[in-house]
Amino acid sequence: MSQITTFTFFKLETFSNKLWAFAQMQLGHAHFKNIEGLVFYKLLGSGAENGFSSKPNFGTYALLCIWESEMQATNFFEKNSFFNKYKSKSAESFTVFAHAAEAHGKWDGKQPFVSGATLALDKPVMVLTRASIRISKLISFWRKVGKVSKSLEDYDGLALSIGVGEWPLIQQATLSIWKTQAEMIDYAYKNEKHKEVVRLTRKLKWYKEELFARFIPYKFLGKWNGKNVENFLEVN
Repeated sequence: MSQITTFTFFKLETFSNKLWAFAQMQLGHAHFKNIEGLVFYKLLGSGAENGFSSKPNFGTYALLCIWESEMQATNFFEKNSFFNKYKSKSAESFTVFAHAAEAHGKWDGKQPFVSGATLALDKPVMVLTRASIRISKLISFWRKVGKVSKSLEDYDGLALSIGVGEWPLIQQATLSIWKTQAEMIDYAYKNEKHKEVVRLTRKLKWYKEELFARFIPYKFLGKWNGKNVENFLEVN
């Protein structure tokens, strides 16, 4: 189980830093060539809601990376000039380290996650849901999905949920971290708004590509919403 996944979130405050971060959605790719141990990466913008959102948030960005080992990830975070420049421009940032437990579907035509971890109902879980929405289905999709994002606010077991994406409206993803897998399952299978969207997804074929993955998060580094995240699941 050497492969690990990291998610880093950056919060920008000043206009100049937000503009710089927005530009990196295009320019930043030049800095990810020949990074030792990097298997897969995505530079992601964010939405203004907990999950899939049509409203952009120009103050929060994310970096998803898959690494051959934690040592190589740590080396990147400590020494890479682009990453550290991004951190220096951020008012806050944090990184979560995780092992993939389950992964279904594809991202850009491939399945990048090597699953090997074992989930437990009483332990934390991180969930990634990603979809590329068919152009012809955009209107029907966005009419329904906002209710699901709103419904996440009522769940105490949810430690964090952020909507991210490569392209506004079309390529969307949600990363959520739950205090226990049992609480995540309770939401997924009992929340009526979520169940309706799952049903409509199958019926209306909204997505031309989708991916669903669960992870065991095992380390948090940094600060978010004014709090140190080393004990993230306990303090949120």
